[in-house]
Amino acid sequence: MREPQTLLEPLELDALYVTRPENVRYLSGFPHPEDAQVLVTGEGALLLTDPRYPEAERESRIPARILKREEREAFLRELRGRVGFEAEHLPYAALERLRELAPVEWVPTKGVVERLRLRKTPEEVERIRRAQALAEEALHHVLPLLQPGVEEREIALELEFFLKRRGAEGVAFPPIVASGERGALPHAGASGKRLQAGELVTLDLGAKVEGYHSDMTRTLALGKVAEELRRAFQAVEEALEAALSALSPGKAAKEVDALAREVLKGYGLDRYFVHSLGHGVGLAVHEGPGLSPYTEEVLEPGMVVTVEPGVYLPGVGGVRLEELVLLTEEGPELLSRFPRGYREV
Repeated sequence: MREPQTLLEPLELDALYVTRPENVRYLSGFPHPEDAQVLVTGEGALLLTDPRYPEAERESRIPARILKREEREAFLRELRGRVGFEAEHLPYAALERLRELAPVEWVPTKGVVERLRLRKTPEEVERIRRAQALAEEALHHVLPLLQPGVEEREIALELEFFLKRRGAEGVAFPPIVASGERGALPHAGASGKRLQAGELVTLDLGAKVEGYHSDMTRTLALGKVAEELRRAFQAVEEALEAALSALSPGKAAKEVDALAREVLKGYGLDRYFVHSLGHGVGLAVHEGPGLSPYTEEVLEPGMVVTVEPGVYLPGVGGVRLEELVLLTEEGPELLSRFPRGYREV
């Protein structure tokens, strides 16, 4: 990562006040970024936190200041010139308070640190690999639970317990366990619905390791399912394979999205694909780049993205298959290894 103070030059800023937790952790390595900020000046970056974290100096890779509220306010009053803030994160009330404390020129910025986070370092990739490996262990662990009569939320809870027992910081997001008709809901939270024979079950899960996330989805069959669902599964798998084959540095992200939709269109199912093809994964489970019809981003080596086509048939069920992929100079490398072919359990 380049020196933080280089962020100031293109924006003609004297300082940048970073408040988004993922960006705070990226710049500092501090494991409690929700209770800290980073101030970037021409001299470098400084972590600001409070007395609840007396080990901040040791836990941060940049200098840290532990300040009581009145000390922090006095510190901010010393700011001068043009100071950038993260317009997409800082609440308006917090900005008003900053304006009262430090009558400098507060300049809204967007995506300054996020642009640095698009390309992962080898150390970041290793943490994502570890998170993905844990998630796959968890999925193998719950497979015996996929039985008629078991509640979706039982499976989701077991996934969470397993990941924490295995040393994850936690889940990347509340696991999705969607069976039968509920599979037609792309972000269905696990419910009290009981699994039934002849259904598809979609499981979307990830782990969090040292701040970094993983994300993977598999759809499994609980015994024999209707031909309509088998056909949807085949379509999604073909769309996924087509998208994976197209992933390469220099490719426009929206072109890859369009290719997956074209495959689904051949099955007459493209209108049932209701979300983007994928997204970046790192310190946030959803971050840049976006693989969607609306993005102008171009893929680069070092990006970690999901590829997750889906078909959602109202009143019938749904299929989603999601791989976690590292883009390299040679092409895509799958970080997710759990088998994705049609499988009856």
